[in-house]
Amino acid sequence: MNKGLIILLTGLSFGAFAAKDHVDCNNAMTTIEINQCAAIELASAQTQLDHYLAMSLEQKAHDPELVAAIKVAQQDWQAYMTSHCDSVYTQWRNGTIRGVMAISCKTKLTKQRTHTLWQSFLTYMDSTPPVLPEPSLD
Repeated sequence: MNKGLIILLTGLSFGAFAAKDHVDCNNAMTTIEINQCAAIELASAQTQLDHYLAMSLEQKAHDPELVAAIKVAQQDWQAYMTSHCDSVYTQWRNGTIRGVMAISCKTKLTKQRTHTLWQSFLTYMDSTPPVLPEPSLD
């Protein structure tokens, strides 16, 4: 078969997977579906992190020095997360599992960071209820 035709058909089949509106993550079977489901979970974790970060900054707005420090810490954390999860990808670079391993790494660290923000900036030392509910690490 013509090499160009194989490349074209492969590209079209990937496009068909990408065009799916809904992936059943409870029954994901292919590498593409598994990666899509992992990406959905990461996006959800990132949305929650963004919310908890914004609320942390809002709660501490009266202290500009602290707000600046939280922003620097967030940038440093982002650099760490990217670098660390890139190394996980590199570890698995020869297998199709590399994508889901790196995405799962990012999800886990994102959830941990959200919890750290909650614990550090959105809870109180006394019995005052936290500003937001405790985020799940699962």
